[in-house]
Amino acid sequence: MTHSASEPDPLLASKTKPAAADLSNDGNASEPILATTGISKTFPGVKALQGVDFRLFPGEVHTLMGQNGAGKSTLINVLTGVLTPDSGTIRLGGEAVAFASPQEAEAAGVRTLYQEVNLCPNLSVAENIFAGRQPRRFGAIDWPDIKRRAQAALARLDISLDVTRSLDAYPIAVQQMVAIARALSVDARVLILDEPTSSLDDSEVAQLFKILRHLKQSGIAILFVTHFIEQTYAISDRITVMRNGEREGEYLARDLSADLLVSKMVGHERMSERLREAAHEASDVSEQTEREHAAAPAFIELRGVGKRGTLQPIDLDVQRGQILGLAGLLGSGRTETARLLFGADRADSGTMLVDGKPVRLRSPHDAVRHGIAYCAEDRKKEGIVADLSIRENILLALQARRGWWRKISRQRARELADLWIERLGIKASDAEQPIGLLSGGNQQKALLARWLATDPKLLILDEPTRGIDVAAKFDIMDRLLALCENGLSILFISSEISEVLRVSHRVAVLRDRRKIAEVKGTASNEDNIYRLIAGSGE
Repeated sequence: MTHSASEPDPLLASKTKPAAADLSNDGNASEPILATTGISKTFPGVKALQGVDFRLFPGEVHTLMGQNGAGKSTLINVLTGVLTPDSGTIRLGGEAVAFASPQEAEAAGVRTLYQEVNLCPNLSVAENIFAGRQPRRFGAIDWPDIKRRAQAALARLDISLDVTRSLDAYPIAVQQMVAIARALSVDARVLILDEPTSSLDDSEVAQLFKILRHLKQSGIAILFVTHFIEQTYAISDRITVMRNGEREGEYLARDLSADLLVSKMVGHERMSERLREAAHEASDVSEQTEREHAAAPAFIELRGVGKRGTLQPIDLDVQRGQILGLAGLLGSGRTETARLLFGADRADSGTMLVDGKPVRLRSPHDAVRHGIAYCAEDRKKEGIVADLSIRENILLALQARRGWWRKISRQRARELADLWIERLGIKASDAEQPIGLLSGGNQQKALLARWLATDPKLLILDEPTRGIDVAAKFDIMDRLLALCENGLSILFISSEISEVLRVSHRVAVLRDRRKIAEVKGTASNEDNIYRLIAGSGE
């Protein structure tokens, strides 16, 4: 389903609860099966939800959309008893409820299926469907009855398979169907699907959607959470957009254009003519510079590289001395591309060339040997070792590349640490200071130092400026541009499009795990990037 950018705003974007007349459920039901009023939830230093109103009607697919940190997961956890809200009311079937646990929510008919199938792969399909509530006869488990009822539960989804086989004998898509069958076998009234398609290919997604449409017709209310815009319009009756812990608005899917949806998710307003002209001027490059960029040799080339269920085959070139930006919403395939380039995940299709020669990266160690470095998105979980010193953190990658039998001397390690602390302007009292005591911006600089100390040819940066102050952001980005002048290639990933545009020579745009465009020059402006992400750009 596509919409043109010229369609009017449907006047449904207020943060107050919309009138029922504005958002009827197409006559399917007059009252929501599940509703919240004024739900708020605060964690230390974070307002995760702020006065959220939400409605889910029987016989509809209602999609929850929003960027990372928008509050989607917190709302689901509140609805299903994982978290207790600080304030507000939840109503199920018109009655106020306060679930103390997910088990209470399930008993009331609210079932949740998460991205990772939460079943027991070593048990049979039938055992998974009836685990914990097996029918008995004369005090013993009635296995023939379990088999018959499991087959009936799957038949409701138009699925026929051997329910006596182990669950792990079937692909993820089938395991998802088994999880749905388990939910329906306990008379679920509300089915919450949290990123159920993230590991499915297109044919598997189509099968899942066929089942969801069947369930919708039977009156089950489905809350669908995804980052995929095309999937949103393929399955949704209604869309609620979350942003910064608040409900930005509730919309009928047919009334909300895709580019307007993206705009509301990210809080991007149309640029004025003056800003638009400034953006065009800033992104213009001279003919000579364009020729230089075009002539720059590629350090790494991807030709049809992909991974089933993770990333559609992609063509991508990262040229020497240039920054290639990756733009797209969360779930578009940005991090998946980075992990394939670094050997953290193995591609199952296509060819990767380094300096024009085909290579196969089986591990990050292989990538490092070829001069590839990677600063992961979550610097606390996948980056810093908080209890180690700045020196030890900076020297980790270099020591790993040399091998632990070729230990870097303490004096040389201190010299290298001091060198990079000075070069990157890391503000610390001493190289022996624990890195966990540094600010976010200085931790990020220390991670950059870790990889730059290995003298890489390609540096992959996944959200390198997330959670750091504005001054540190500009400092880091300016240093990146300076590094490119010395021939370093950089793959730059950021959810902030303005950042991507500011430092990138070219921008590859991803949507729904596919590369859908590559832009440079005057095409590199925020409006066009957002339109491309939404599927309506040029």
